[in-house]
Amino acid sequence: MRVRVVGSGDAFGSGGRFQTCIAVTDDSGSRPRVLLDCGATSLTAMRQQQLDPNEIDTVLVSHLHGDHFGGVPFLVLDGQFRRRTRDLTVIGPPSTRSRLDQVMEAMFPGSSTAPRRFAVHVAEHVDGRAVELASLRVTPFEVRHASGAPAYALRVDGPSGSLAYSGDTEWTDGLLDAARDVDLFLCEGYSPAPIRWHLDLTTLSNHRDRFTCRQLVLTHLSPTALASDLANWQVAYDGVQFDL
Repeated sequence: MRVRVVGSGDAFGSGGRFQTCIAVTDDSGSRPRVLLDCGATSLTAMRQQQLDPNEIDTVLVSHLHGDHFGGVPFLVLDGQFRRRTRDLTVIGPPSTRSRLDQVMEAMFPGSSTAPRRFAVHVAEHVDGRAVELASLRVTPFEVRHASGAPAYALRVDGPSGSLAYSGDTEWTDGLLDAARDVDLFLCEGYSPAPIRWHLDLTTLSNHRDRFTCRQLVLTHLSPTALASDLANWQVAYDGVQFDL
């Protein structure tokens, strides 16, 4: 399994980074088939890194904030105008379908009902219930982040490796379950000190010894986190790849 951090930034492009987008390739082919989150800047980031959006089969949405979800309408419309024929599946929190339609209509009136050569299938996460995607098994873990719907950490298990991704959340012991014994844990490190609804470096340091993941890599850092002492942390950047 190959993991590429297409976008490693926060909502505001701090450090010149693209918004959250993580491409996962299973063991059946060389193209990225799954995205974990698809922030509003994701298509730009994918094209910069020579990844074809039409090759994506499934988008797994951690929560319904624009820097994690706002690129999905562009992914759909890009497929429509570039004659995509492969169906697209979006799996996200409850109300994902209605939120997607609302955003598409707000930005491009009429786009949510426009005829296409492909279908957009929308399904909802259920806390702790795994979904099989070809050779990948995806399990959502509900976390603590206010976004108008439940938020989730996501775990992806494949034949050759395993990945966990925190999404945005304040501390919850559920993160320990999501990241249990995985090869790679992509974890929010939004601020140096505690802040509501987000993970911070102080709290992560206090719990670091409780994690059993083989590698913990920070992502989604704010300007203050990027400017802090990160010598004891591994930090993701746009385009970094991990082979699991």
